[in-house]
Amino acid sequence: MQSLRHQRVRELLKREVGEIIRREIATSEGGLITVNDVGLAGDLQSATVFVGIVGTTEQQRKGLDILKNGRLRIQALLGRAVVLKYTPKLRFVRDDSIERGNRVLQILDELERKLPPS
Repeated sequence: MQSLRHQRVRELLKREVGEIIRREIATSEGGLITVNDVGLAGDLQSATVFVGIVGTTEQQRKGLDILKNGRLRIQALLGRAVVLKYTPKLRFVRDDSIERGNRVLQILDELERKLPPS
């Protein structure tokens, strides 16, 4: 079970990283990037940021590249925005849970249409 401090820091990082991405990365370049979740190490020194990217396949690929290449700048901006003893080392991972959820809904709709009315 995570401590209350750990949960609060996770939520703070999620909000601040999302705000930094919104300010710093143009949607025309990397698509619409959203921060879905942040996985934080127990010592608060490293964090995995799970991002969803809405856009074309090219925009999704480019968006993740922009995040990975701009990681140090995002960390520096995060360090100025958040008061912590150590600014966590960030790692960005593409989260496709929204796409999987949409696919499940699509399959359910197809099954519902195929079933005879009762």
